[in-house]
Amino acid sequence: MVRRNEVSISLAPDRNPPEIRFIADAMLGRLARWLRFLGYDTCYQAGISDSQLLRIAREENRCILTRDTRLVKRKAVGRHLLISENDSYSQLLEVIHGLKLATCCLFSRCIKCNGCLTGITDKSEIKDSVPEFVYLNTDAFLRCHDCGRVYWEGSHPKHFQVQMRNIIRPTS
Repeated sequence: MVRRNEVSISLAPDRNPPEIRFIADAMLGRLARWLRFLGYDTCYQAGISDSQLLRIAREENRCILTRDTRLVKRKAVGRHLLISENDSYSQLLEVIHGLKLATCCLFSRCIKCNGCLTGITDKSEIKDSVPEFVYLNTDAFLRCHDCGRVYWEGSHPKHFQVQMRNIIRPTS
């Protein structure tokens, strides 16, 4: 359910994901995790070289997010956004406003590996993968298709909802 002036927090990974895809340079790991949390396909490798980053961006049609002014001066850089902010939350706002992002698909990507999340229909499948308290008190779980990490709604999404109010509209 989407409430007025609020980002809807629900475990619904099967909604239509945002179309834009990103690749973040080595200095933007936390920003990459924020974007994944919002459902944006965001490639990030901590030790990536400029040439690898440019190649992946070109081959996979990704928008480059970088803090490297020398990188954006290259002729082959293509679609990009030069990030000027220092903290990850301000960087996220810079991306949202700079690229006029209007929708998100919360809980559809793994924040660790960028894999797609799918709902778990039988929670007994993940009994040994989560703390006992969580297993007993939570009914909705998601699993990363690629790395197997298990997610559930806790206090972080509620805190994030407050921060993101009036900034971006989730898809419904």
